[in-house]
Amino acid sequence: MEKTWRWFGKKDKITLDMLRQIGVEGIVTALHDIPNGEVWSLEAINDMKSYIESYGLRWSVVESLPVSESIKYAGKDRDELIDKYIISLENLGKAGVTTVCYNFMPVLDWARTDLEHKWEDGATSLYFDKVKFAYFEIYILEREGAEKDYSPEILEKVEAFKATVTDDDKQDLVNSIIVKTQGFVNGNIKESDNNPVALFKQLLALYDGIDRDQLRANMKYFLERIMPVCEQYNIGMCVHPDDPPCQLLGLPRIVTNEEDIEWFLNAVNHPCNGLTFCAGSLSAGIHNDVPALAKKFASRTKFVHLRSTNVFPDGNFIEALHLGGRANLIEVIRIFEKENPALPMRVDHGRTILGDEDKGYNAGYSFHGRMLALGQVEGVIATVQDEIKKHIS
Repeated sequence: MEKTWRWFGKKDKITLDMLRQIGVEGIVTALHDIPNGEVWSLEAINDMKSYIESYGLRWSVVESLPVSESIKYAGKDRDELIDKYIISLENLGKAGVTTVCYNFMPVLDWARTDLEHKWEDGATSLYFDKVKFAYFEIYILEREGAEKDYSPEILEKVEAFKATVTDDDKQDLVNSIIVKTQGFVNGNIKESDNNPVALFKQLLALYDGIDRDQLRANMKYFLERIMPVCEQYNIGMCVHPDDPPCQLLGLPRIVTNEEDIEWFLNAVNHPCNGLTFCAGSLSAGIHNDVPALAKKFASRTKFVHLRSTNVFPDGNFIEALHLGGRANLIEVIRIFEKENPALPMRVDHGRTILGDEDKGYNAGYSFHGRMLALGQVEGVIATVQDEIKKHIS
């Protein structure tokens, strides 16, 4: 697999020089300065591509070309926005950047309640606490009917948490769930916004009446519209699984398990319609056997995210060490090296270690933590490749 790295553009505190020195081969990035729904010009794409190539690297994957909310919920301007999306894809194709990661998650991208959860060794990582998330839904968002989505045991713990929660705790939840993650991921909410909770509630309201079947139909419509330009330029569109792979905030989530993946691949059964295999997102669902999914969908995978999680009996989960957790990355790597070995791969959501905490990196995207993970994964890949060579000989 090609060793790639998610890089947030020329303003990223992690430079391309740093990435070249640690063995990165390809860059995963986007035109982050262009607002959602606007066209990516060929000039802007070529400028970014040339900048990356000036460091001896290549622009391997676009992550992501955001799908506007109106496309997801089928707003009145859906077709206009898809037309602009098609122009952006055409320009990417002309520039030779032909793997595009995207997601079809309504409103909320990946969700965590703690961005700096302490480990015993002093490192920190991302964490999802079901009780804290339920408290956020019920008492901060005040989402109507939210209580119905939780068991009596969880609701009892929510009330206990409510009795001890401070204003700082509440602000931390807002920052973790809405502001510090969504701002750099999809731009719906920015850190400069005065009332992120109110804005978030407005976004949720756009999906009133949208269930799983309707969201699936909207995804199928989007994919059917873009497949001709993808075919023309051999662009691999690869959807990212929902993170975590379960229903949240009363919103439908439609890329959560084997049946969901099978559905969207068959709904638009085209070689350009594929999967971003995020082992971490899938592993956060106890219902998912990650290596089995890798085996089944290897041929339709266009891009691989390597990370893992530990899932606890209460439904909480934490980003695990890359060679730990329930994703079984050693076996996942073995599968992809045998079944689809040329794929771009990036390590994902590294721990914060060795001074990363003072650098202002985006949540989950530390330098030293991901560098450690890349070294671990690179060793596994080399070992697996050696296994394959010996087997062939």
